[in-house]
Amino acid sequence: MLPCARRLQPLLLALLSSFSTFFWAPWASCGNSCPPTCLCPDQHTVDCTGQGLTRLPDAIPLDVRRLLLSDNWIPWIPSDFLVLYSDLVYLDLRNNSLSRVEPGTLSTSSRLVFLDLGSNNLTEIPSGTFRDSRSLIKLRLGNNPYLSAVGADAFSGLTSLRELELERNALAGLDVGVLSQLPSLRVLRLEGNPWVCNCHFAKLFLWLSENRHKLPSGLDGMECSLPVDGRPVDGRQVPLSMLSEDSFRECRGILTLTDYLVVIFSGICVSVAAIMASFFLACTVSVIQRWGRFTKSGKDEMEE
Repeated sequence: MLPCARRLQPLLLALLSSFSTFFWAPWASCGNSCPPTCLCPDQHTVDCTGQGLTRLPDAIPLDVRRLLLSDNWIPWIPSDFLVLYSDLVYLDLRNNSLSRVEPGTLSTSSRLVFLDLGSNNLTEIPSGTFRDSRSLIKLRLGNNPYLSAVGADAFSGLTSLRELELERNALAGLDVGVLSQLPSLRVLRLEGNPWVCNCHFAKLFLWLSENRHKLPSGLDGMECSLPVDGRPVDGRQVPLSMLSEDSFRECRGILTLTDYLVVIFSGICVSVAAIMASFFLACTVSVIQRWGRFTKSGKDEMEE
């Protein structure tokens, strides 16, 4: 019996292996599927770094938590991309070809904590881009050489954001209200932008002076050019640490476009109110006069 068992042993092992593959392989691939050309070092991580991708990979596991897509050629993100990935907390899209992120694209992921969109071709951050991304703690938007505009409500809803990177972009100015919407902000990087120290920059300068502890290099790490005190600086970069509120004193008497609109609107409202008041007063006087004449004629008739 022993020689017979030895002869059957390879056949039994082969059958057992086929049985295991047939029954267990589908379940294993379902829980641990990995996109082609990508690596999945653990059950919740997909690493597609530097794979020459021109679009987002297919077959990303629905329970992915860390998605690494840096150093590729991805040009855009579908607006419904994050709808299915509700567990995603870490998304790295650094060094791709992104030129725009549609408002609302990133707001569908309620658990996203880290987002890196640095070193892309973004031109603006529209209002509503990060709407309802309340869990986001760190946001990287630096090294976008064409990024020159940030919408007034671009960061609205980022109540938990602690670190914001906007360094080495093409920002010449920034509405200070954008930063006022970030109550948890601890670290802000703005160096390397072509800031223009004109009257529009005055409010931002004041905010930066009061919050310099949030800047990694303080005001020394930021420079600006062009008009200061109404005089050009010959194209030289001036450290913000060399400026003060007095550098913008001439701006105190200059009205912005918003100020002009407010003044115009207020003037129109006052004029309309005055016209309505005059019309009401004229109507009142006319009614009183008519009532007086009617009363007088009534008395004359009674006397007759």
